[in-house]
Amino acid sequence: MLIADSLAIAGRHLPLLHPTSLAVARGELLLVQAVPQPTRTALALGLSARMRPTEGTVSWSGNSTLGAVRRISALVDSPEINEPEAHLRVRDLVAEDLALQPGPIWRRSGIDAWIRKHHMDELANEWLDAIDPLARLGLLTHLALEDRGVEMLVFDSPDRHGIPEDDWFHYLQSVATGRRAPAVVAVVQRIPANWGGSTARAGRVQDKLAVAPEPAANLDTEDQATAAPGESPGEPVAEASPVTARGLADDADAAAPTSHLTAPKEES
Repeated sequence: MLIADSLAIAGRHLPLLHPTSLAVARGELLLVQAVPQPTRTALALGLSARMRPTEGTVSWSGNSTLGAVRRISALVDSPEINEPEAHLRVRDLVAEDLALQPGPIWRRSGIDAWIRKHHMDELANEWLDAIDPLARLGLLTHLALEDRGVEMLVFDSPDRHGIPEDDWFHYLQSVATGRRAPAVVAVVQRIPANWGGSTARAGRVQDKLAVAPEPAANLDTEDQATAAPGESPGEPVAEASPVTARGLADDADAAAPTSHLTAPKEES
């Protein structure tokens, strides 16, 4: 379970994030409203322990050290932090991400095998900026879940790509309820009118943080967990490298850098 208790991040002149409290359990999707974009990104960085808070704490299962939270979290598609470059082809992004996976090289998935496993053969040679935005979201999610140590995904502004609201939150909900059952946080510009699940807002502090009981993760050999967009429910990171995002690096102390894209596993 992730608990952010009065998490705040100072900027050079004005606060990037006012004190914010929220909680999310494994198997749950939490939508957090935050404006403007720098606040969304600061919150996503703070929740995934990639930016050191000025005040408050963020903890996972009672452990509030930044290293512990960073190890189990993946920051996905954060603007100017780790969003994939548009000039990459899908195959190139997959190759780059798989090469950064922890563990012995012989245990990593082969590029072609990974693409086939996630039913992305037709997308392999497409440019990232040319594929359907929901397919792009699915690709980054699968890559983020390639790292078996990841138990939480933090999406920075997944609503910025023009995906219909019902589509992106239903997809993220299928990720949270898949066999891997990660905790999923989506930091968004606004909460969709049709969303009936858990919500929070940047700048709000709650006295009591309640979350649903955490489901047990089911880690099969093939680690099947979520459905790719357009498939029946069944899974980059893009983890932030040095947190020197334009407009943010000067505003707060960054946590120790991590690899560009972290990948955990999930699939239908």
